[in-house]
Amino acid sequence: QVQLVESGGGLVQAGGSLRLSCAASAASGSIFSINYMGWYRRPPGKQRELVATITSGGSTNYADSVKGRFTISRDNAKNTMYLQMNSLKPEDTAVYYCNAARISSWWDWGQGTQVTVSS
Repeated sequence: QVQLVESGGGLVQAGGSLRLSCAASAASGSIFSINYMGWYRRPPGKQRELVATITSGGSTNYADSVKGRFTISRDNAKNTMYLQMNSLKPEDTAVYYCNAARISSWWDWGQGTQVTVSS
């Protein structure tokens, strides 16, 4: 059973930075090193969207809205994935989640971590 826990969110002014973490339980196994993983976000009143992905080989991809500002990475030894967010904008305000980068059949969603960017 894969269990994912997101953390690192908070309130930040526009232009600021945050680093989000996604930790997998020990029972989840080394999911980050063998799966296509992603960070998602759900802005207020909107649907969830995929913002960054990382393959098992380490290749990354980003939504146009975050390209050049966000960086996805992982630490296989710590079984943790990260999202470094720089130059934050009010439109980045959302609840952020991690999960497999798929269009269906996700693992159970965690609680997410709230990111609020003030103008």
